[in-house]
Amino acid sequence: MKVTYYLEVISSWCHWAEPTWAELQARYAGRVQFAWRIALMRPQDFPVSPAQADWFYRRSGTIARAPYMLSHGWLEGPDCDYAVPNLVAEAARSLGATGDTVRHALTHAAVREGRKVARLEEAVAIAAAAGQLDPALLRARATSPEIRATVDASTAEFHSLQITQRPAFVLDDPIGDRAVFSGLIRLEPLVATLEAMLADTAAYATHRAHFGDPPAG
Repeated sequence: MKVTYYLEVISSWCHWAEPTWAELQARYAGRVQFAWRIALMRPQDFPVSPAQADWFYRRSGTIARAPYMLSHGWLEGPDCDYAVPNLVAEAARSLGATGDTVRHALTHAAVREGRKVARLEEAVAIAAAAGQLDPALLRARATSPEIRATVDASTAEFHSLQITQRPAFVLDDPIGDRAVFSGLIRLEPLVATLEAMLADTAAYATHRAHFGDPPAG
């Protein structure tokens, strides 16, 4: 069984979903494979002003029952490339930082500390420290065509699901079932679905142990 988490590093909703992602990994360790994938937001999906960002943050923060408000300090001008922190996170993974630590550091720096993570040097400094990586090597990887192609491919995967909201969780089991959650940050529906899919998978395995594979004809 596999759970794939599609995210954007600067997304406030992905920030609020991180406790759910962490709990799923802890609860189903050894039973479910977990992987995260970058799904870049479009330029028009980002707030255009600090006031607009704060409005969105008040909405998401109250819905998430958060005891703190996010910072709009990362916000830059309309020509800024917000793909940068995502590319740096992907580059760090390619260099061995395969967990959540580096992208957590980038997200925290952006939406909690208001740091300008869309600036390459800033993002690289944050990620290199978090992942104990060589900054020059990380910068080279983050600006490489290979990393851009990887991020573009995972973003295309996200869009192929015909959904629009991040975070997105895709649950696949070995008997061919799939469940897609787009925009949800709550743990309960994901756990209920995982339990149902794991139960069905176990039932298939039990049947196969008793009766083998289906007849050829």
